[in-house]
Amino acid sequence: MKISRLLLFFILGMPLSNGIAQQKNYSIHTVAFYNFENCFDTINDPNTNDDEWTPKGAQHWTAAKYHQKLQNLARVIFEIGSSENANSPTFIGCSEIENRGVLEDLVQQSKIINKDYGIIHFDSPDKRGIDVALLFQKKYFRPTSYTNIPLYVYNGAIKVKEKETTEALERSDDDVEVSPQSNRVFTRDQLLVTGFLEGEEIHIIVNHWPSRSGGEKKSSPFREAAGALNRKIMDSLQRINPNAKVITLGDLNDGPFNNSVKKALGAKAKKEDVPAMGVFNPFEEMAKKGLGTIAFRDSWDIFDQIMVTQSLIQNDFSTYQYWKAGIYNKPFLIQSTGLYKGYPKRHSATEVGFSDHFPVYIYLIKEIK
Repeated sequence: MKISRLLLFFILGMPLSNGIAQQKNYSIHTVAFYNFENCFDTINDPNTNDDEWTPKGAQHWTAAKYHQKLQNLARVIFEIGSSENANSPTFIGCSEIENRGVLEDLVQQSKIINKDYGIIHFDSPDKRGIDVALLFQKKYFRPTSYTNIPLYVYNGAIKVKEKETTEALERSDDDVEVSPQSNRVFTRDQLLVTGFLEGEEIHIIVNHWPSRSGGEKKSSPFREAAGALNRKIMDSLQRINPNAKVITLGDLNDGPFNNSVKKALGAKAKKEDVPAMGVFNPFEEMAKKGLGTIAFRDSWDIFDQIMVTQSLIQNDFSTYQYWKAGIYNKPFLIQSTGLYKGYPKRHSATEVGFSDHFPVYIYLIKEIK
């Protein structure tokens, strides 16, 4: 199957000639992120806190429910970004995965098996056993290196286990675990993948930053540390190549305006404000418009974000560049009745849903001569 091609009519901000829109052909790739929300198998792992996601656990998680969950996720993966690209995402960063086995089962689902997705995954120290990973279409991307980079944060003066406030209930299914010996907060590693997208080197960082357990303000330093680690990874890549193309994506448990994104990572909302080797965040403008990927008490925020380095927002489309971004929130992903009408359709006692997050995506495009 050839790469999907898209006809663009100068919506890229290039000048018009004689008032007539010139036509250009572009190859296009979709880069997506999706929090799979509790993508557990049915097997009890004695080394993680997965007891509720077993047939005898609180969720009564049976093989039938597990396979329905995988079918649901595969449907979403197949369709993300389809408004502009007939092909499914070339890259899918994902989080809340119990192990590599669930990903192996996922990529074998009938909806996406012919996409031939490769898997890059490491087990992380998160005590719930949930990890991040990257799926990629082998036809278009050749990984050359990948590593999991641990985030070391410690429970000093921050009382991350405190639950008195309403704020603390915000992400109660993702509580922070603290080592009683070292006071280390166990959280997800950051996954760095480097490789070639049709001959062009690209770096992707997959994230699931520490939760808001204990309250947004009290837990913010953990996510600020995650943002600082992200920036450090980018700096190390840019020291080798100042024009390194880096995409960082994930569930940040913070919105575009929080310190972890704005200060620690230094993300900018407007392309013209991004300095050399800086970071552009297209989701900040969406947040200003009231859009969201996750809801709590009828308040929306964009925790799921994809950001790119300045090298990906140039006007030279002879190489792959960022085009535009979106939130994939089609009606079938939205709860249509009940108390949570309008929210993402997640798992319930009566129905196997999709996720409590909407997926996000960006397009990379290159002119075809």
